Amino acid sequence: MKLLYDFFPILLFFIAYKLYGIYAATVVAIAASFMQVGGYWLKYRRFENMHLLTLALLVVFGGLTLFLQDEAFIKWKPSVINWLFGLVFLGSQFIGKKTIVERMMGTSIELPATLWPRINLAWSAFFIFLGFANMYVMYNFDTDTWVNFKLFGMTGLTLVFVLGQGLYLIRYMKGQPATETKRD
Repeated sequence: MKLLYDFFPILLFFIAYKLYGIYAATVVAIAASFMQVGGYWLKYRRFENMHLLTLALLVVFGGLTLFLQDEAFIKWKPSVINWLFGLVFLGSQFIGKKTIVERMMGTSIELPATLWPRINLAWSAFFIFLGFANMYVMYNFDTDTWVNFKLFGMTGLTLVFVLGQGLYLIRYMKGQPATETKRD
């Protein structure tokens, strides 16, 4: 249920895009994100950081989409945002005591100190790859295909990346033995 709640603005964006076009879908996504943040606050009396980040990105970049009404800008946004995430993750390797990945996951998983920077670099590379994948689709396919890629392709690639990382890191989860034990 949480997964559906987290993807609520994206789902409504896609439906609105198919029915009314990109600009109506942008308004719907912004409104849905406000509803998501407000609903979460009413239920838990706190904010979820990812919801706030999504809302901020939608308001800023969605607002620019509505103001500029430029299809090229709309299609470039995912690349720019992913590249910014990639650079922020990369920068966290050199700024502060912990990488961003360690700050986000450090309370749930114990990893050797040398593994955190590698996981962080993997995320940085993944975000940069997504930015280039978006550009490839944007320049080689029509807008409907691009929207489908943005929703299903990028989301699917992210889920595959997270699943792969989860399978790699599962042995480090709290409550799991850090090393494999031999069976007698």
